[in-house]
Amino acid sequence: MKNIWFRRVVVGPIRTNCYLIGLQDRQDCVVLDPGDSAEKILKAADGRQIAAILFTHGHFDHIAAGKALPGCRVYIHAEDAEMLTSPSKNGSLFLMGEPVTGPEASVLVRDGDVIEEAGLSFRVIHTPGHSRGSVCYQVEDMLFTGDTLMSMGVGRTDLWGGSEEDLMASLEKIQSLEHVAAMYGGHG
Repeated sequence: MKNIWFRRVVVGPIRTNCYLIGLQDRQDCVVLDPGDSAEKILKAADGRQIAAILFTHGHFDHIAAGKALPGCRVYIHAEDAEMLTSPSKNGSLFLMGEPVTGPEASVLVRDGDVIEEAGLSFRVIHTPGHSRGSVCYQVEDMLFTGDTLMSMGVGRTDLWGGSEEDLMASLEKIQSLEHVAAMYGGHG
């Protein structure tokens, strides 16, 4: 197992978990779900350059600070890419009453893809249900689940692209994964 550098930062009004991950001996890192408070995220990076943003899905509370972290590649599942620029689809108009958008995607990912960033390999696991393009990212024995699976339950399915049936199948998929020692959810 690699010597991993890791931080969790709770951001925004819905208290979204944003994660920073890299290697101890490198000066770059990856940010997962920069939902708000870019300044707080940059401070947590502790001088490391942000090489990439990985979105677990396209809801506003996971994408809002993405535009303020320029100069890095932006990864999102193809099914959620339009949510980055559509306040009606990302839930910000409905839930917050004002539009929120994120950066445009650099790379559209699909199930089984492997992302190589900051010296780490992130395996993409498509877990639709909370949104059409919800994904988990597995790096080493860590699984970042976004809102597919959280500390107190699962993500809601009543927003654009949600499906309770798909979410149940995705939970079964997560349960069958091997070599997962810890899971990190989008909230809680």
